[in-house]
Amino acid sequence: RVGGEEGIMEHGEGADVRHVQPEAAVKRYFCPGCEGVIPSGTFHLVVVPEEEPDLRRHWHRGCWFKEKLRWPGC
Repeated sequence: RVGGEEGIMEHGEGADVRHVQPEAAVKRYFCPGCEGVIPSGTFHLVVVPEEEPDLRRHWHRGCWFKEKLRWPGC
């Protein structure tokens, strides 16, 4: 468990992807994929680039799957 996140962690080349379950999503975030709000209590993903962990971002699941098509190896 990292910073209140829990669930499955996927390990792709270039980024770690953590599944945040609704009960662990206690804050509201902004998705960089659609620039929309991820309300508290909503399942979403946290993506942490391996080379730049400070660029950790919260994503809607669908937005991340569109984005990851651009990431080689993910």
